[in-house]
Amino acid sequence: TARCSSNIAVIKYWGKRDEKLILPINSSLSVTMDPDQMGTTTTAACSEAWKGDRLWLNGKEEDSSATRIQNCLTAIRAMAGGKAPKGGLRIVSNNNFPTAAGLASSASGYACLVLALGELFGIPRDQLSAISRQGSGSACRSVYGGFVKWEMGVEKDGSDSKAHQVAKADHWPDLHALILVVSDEKKKVSSSGGMKISVETSELLAHRAKAVVPPRVHAMEAAVKKRDFEGFAKITMQESNSFHATCLDTYPPIFYLNDTSKAIINTVHELNKEAGETVAAYTFDAGPNAVIYTLTKHLTHVTRSLSLAFPPAKKGDWKSHITDDALRGDVVAKGKMEGEDRDFAGKVKYIMHSIVGKD
Repeated sequence: TARCSSNIAVIKYWGKRDEKLILPINSSLSVTMDPDQMGTTTTAACSEAWKGDRLWLNGKEEDSSATRIQNCLTAIRAMAGGKAPKGGLRIVSNNNFPTAAGLASSASGYACLVLALGELFGIPRDQLSAISRQGSGSACRSVYGGFVKWEMGVEKDGSDSKAHQVAKADHWPDLHALILVVSDEKKKVSSSGGMKISVETSELLAHRAKAVVPPRVHAMEAAVKKRDFEGFAKITMQESNSFHATCLDTYPPIFYLNDTSKAIINTVHELNKEAGETVAAYTFDAGPNAVIYTLTKHLTHVTRSLSLAFPPAKKGDWKSHITDDALRGDVVAKGKMEGEDRDFAGKVKYIMHSIVGKD
């Protein structure tokens, strides 16, 4: 059994130069979430009494013959060689957060699948990143905790396209993430399908990969190592905006953000302006849900401000709206929750809280 977390990219991966091997057109960098809040648990077993491989996700049997799943299984068995256990596999996987809603569930899912199989087949973790990439590109980053960089690589066979840890989770314990769930439904345009169209039609994407992302990757690594939140926040927001600009430049355009997403962006900028410093930074993956990074000293204030700006559908229902009991207690303890913006009531379904996740 293995546990893995979702990872939220601060330097985005969008576009493949090789669809089969899942090789990216640019390097990327992410923050691994806490598995207690945004994680996957996968159990794998093997028996000669079982015929074929079977897989269950969140209690529902899935097609284990799907190409990406088979890519991972084949690669694991090949790496294990003669040591691979005989017989069919039975794999049971569960997410504790929305699936296929733009919160990187495929990353934690495939990473956890490969880690569970790695344990079963006796393959060390440092050899599993490249295999998990064959299931979902960003899964190679979820193999590790903390802050993780996925090197795009240059080799045609993808042997150098893998992830490594930039810093461990305890390097920056003051960093927090608030996840504003705008929609927990499956998105209409998958990440894989969306990026394929972007590669084929967006000139902006090609420019972004060549000229914009490389210096940002270096700047983000430096910001993480220095624990420079001002620098980290600015690049994170610029990257999110750049990614969604390429989606708009795609033909036909892809709209992952909705009106609530845009309102969250405006609210974060207003919060920073009012504070006279950067207290929060937004990022959006391929979906309308926001991830807001902040620091311990600003966590209660930022959570309270966002909760009032995007309150629950039922007035005063803070218990279901802020899922972290301790954080909700701190928010409510600051005073009566007044000034709700009822125009956006219920537009954010709930708010989760995560620290940086460990290996």
